[in-house]
Amino acid sequence: MSANSKTRRSKVQAGTASRPPLERMLQIHQALQAGEYPNAVKLGLALEVSPKSIQRDIEFMRSRMGLPIAYHPQRYGFYYTEEVSGFPSLQVTEGELFALLAAEKSLQQYRGTPFEKPLISAFRKISQSLPDTISISWADWDSTLSFRTTAEPLVDLPVLDQLSRAAAQRQQLVLEYRKPGSKTKGFEERLVDPYHIANVNGEWFLFAYCHLRRSIRTFAPVRVRAVRHTGVKFVRPRGFSIEKELRNSFGILSGDREVSVRIRFLESVADYIREKRWHPSQKLMECDDGSVELTMTLSSLTEVQRWVLGWGGAAVPLEPQELVEGVRAAARRLLGE
Repeated sequence: MSANSKTRRSKVQAGTASRPPLERMLQIHQALQAGEYPNAVKLGLALEVSPKSIQRDIEFMRSRMGLPIAYHPQRYGFYYTEEVSGFPSLQVTEGELFALLAAEKSLQQYRGTPFEKPLISAFRKISQSLPDTISISWADWDSTLSFRTTAEPLVDLPVLDQLSRAAAQRQQLVLEYRKPGSKTKGFEERLVDPYHIANVNGEWFLFAYCHLRRSIRTFAPVRVRAVRHTGVKFVRPRGFSIEKELRNSFGILSGDREVSVRIRFLESVADYIREKRWHPSQKLMECDDGSVELTMTLSSLTEVQRWVLGWGGAAVPLEPQELVEGVRAAARRLLGE
């Protein structure tokens, strides 16, 4: 292979990686509109990509953009079979733009996490595909929408990054982990197979098979002091599903039972209950005095008990009796009884 051929190939490869496909297609469109009858080889040289890339671009323009492109065997090039007024641009409605802005605002909670760079990259690609002019004031919209978290969870970014990569690559880990509520406040080693990283109500959790407990357990990355790779690969069970794992939980804690939970909310807070979906199994019943009863099927009462107490007496547990007694005992402790 000659030096010129090697140089040309390196330019083609570099161009393929750096030039956005939409920009290439726009230049192909301009050549077709000019009546130049360009072919894949000439276009590839001009745009510094391979002829195969040009063929894929033209096929995309023909099948996905609906452009009337045909090949002229006598002119050895492509042309438009009918007049094309302009290159199709991405059509975005105001509603879609508002949804895009809301998504970007909500992603601010991931700033400084391992997910920040890929998210920024994705939004840049979307913005590059938008039309040059937009009929609304983006600045006005930007100043009218925000997201606020009253209790921002602490995140150890290097630890979260290691856990995420290990889960994706099926790598077994040893965690130096502090068990919540531990009297000694010390750390213990846990050999785990990391299955899934989840953000639940703004907090990060690792769902992993714990070899010590011989079951799937939930770990809070903020309680992980150190991560060590064992060099062992694991196979995640086919039956594992995060949706199945959390199906009857009120947050992240699951149990081995199904319990019907019924809570009455006083009229003063009833609207807040009506306006949210608190659990997939929930059912609401309106009461004559303006209160509302919420019924759910849960597998653990720990988190729902904390939730009831958080309503400051405006939530009254009705069943099961275990929940009623648990809330009553917690209320006595608050009163110092």
